[in-house]
Amino acid sequence: MTGRRRIRSTFLPRHHRPVRALALAAGALAAGASLVTGCGVVPGTTGGSGDDPIKVMTWAPSDTEATNKPGMPAFAEAYARWINSRGGLNGRRLTVLTCNDRNNGVGAAKCARRAVKEHVVAVVGSYSQYADSFFPPLEGAGIPYIGGYGVTNAEFTSPLSYPINGGQPTLLAGLGKELARDCGNVTLVRPDTIAGDELPVLLDSGLTTGGHRAAADVRAADDASEYSAQSAKALAGSGSATGSGAVKAREGCVVPALGDRTSTFMDSFRRARAEYPRVRTAMAMGSVDQTEIDASGGASGPYEGSYITGWYPVASDARWDAMKKVIKEEAFDDNRIDSADAGVQTTWIAYTVFRKAVESLGGGEVTADSVRGTLNDGLSVPTGGLTPTLRWPRDTWNATNHLASIGFPRMVNANVTLQVVRQGRLVAAHEGFTDVTQTLRHADID
Repeated sequence: MTGRRRIRSTFLPRHHRPVRALALAAGALAAGASLVTGCGVVPGTTGGSGDDPIKVMTWAPSDTEATNKPGMPAFAEAYARWINSRGGLNGRRLTVLTCNDRNNGVGAAKCARRAVKEHVVAVVGSYSQYADSFFPPLEGAGIPYIGGYGVTNAEFTSPLSYPINGGQPTLLAGLGKELARDCGNVTLVRPDTIAGDELPVLLDSGLTTGGHRAAADVRAADDASEYSAQSAKALAGSGSATGSGAVKAREGCVVPALGDRTSTFMDSFRRARAEYPRVRTAMAMGSVDQTEIDASGGASGPYEGSYITGWYPVASDARWDAMKKVIKEEAFDDNRIDSADAGVQTTWIAYTVFRKAVESLGGGEVTADSVRGTLNDGLSVPTGGLTPTLRWPRDTWNATNHLASIGFPRMVNANVTLQVVRQGRLVAAHEGFTDVTQTLRHADID
């Protein structure tokens, strides 16, 4: 989670692009501007009517030394093959352009400029940490960003963004809410960065809502090769704590929030924990997934018993069967695509939204303006229970949007799920979703 700001009780975040930039973007949209400025392809042009293919783009980093999400563009290509084999969208072929943002701002800007140059009607189901690089070209051209991974604040503020989940804010707030009930002392291990400074605020919002004291805060380098000192400090600070009255002592909990370095931390943690009282680990989806659990030893690995918050139901849930069918029919032997990967799941839901938007246009033009227009007009998109029904009203600053006041006006889904690692598999800790809207609203923000 890079480049994110501490939550502030203002309509627009301070550590983000200047307010004027968003205002100009909104004005350009209102005027219907379509300024065109100056990766792989699955078989088409942008829009218009008739038989022209409908062109979109999906981007994500791959082959880098940091975060990699190759399954997202790979699944987008498979989705295009699948939908085209069934007659396309409203009888028109879907073309998916893919791009590797290489996990840096230059790469993200190149992907966005390519999207503008190619006249795509939307960027769908993508991942990039560099919103300050990719949003300006998209906003200038009026291209909607549908179903990003929720890894940047701009995805919850830009008028061009249509997020399908609540990003890291909901995951940490939801995790804190759950841990308040089950944990004694809680220790957060997080990056010693400006972005990392936000994380205690989010976790503590959930803990304090549940009547728990704030977590101890252990800072760590986000590019370290080992975390033995931080592991020892977290273990020492998370010893069992006794609650008031007749409440028995509860195990402490350690929450590593180091992104891709979480696995590195867990290696150090596993070696250190034998010398300390038993503690439980907990983390947000994105720091760990089923692939990482398998690679680290499954039931005998360090994640066994860990709580993990996610945005969606567990991968074994029958509600993912439609997505798995697409993978089986079009990408069964593509090892980049894992149905348990939150990035792949996000891309599936994002394309569900895009498909619904195109179908709502009937035989009319499919352009960036028309796709954005139908979403802004309050189109409701059911996702088969994978999320609440999604809807992005045009006026995201209205009095009923309880998250606008803390800087998340585009967030329309603040639900999370709680999962636990049992016998090496991620399973539901309890059924259904937890809505953390009120938890975020009452966070101790500055």
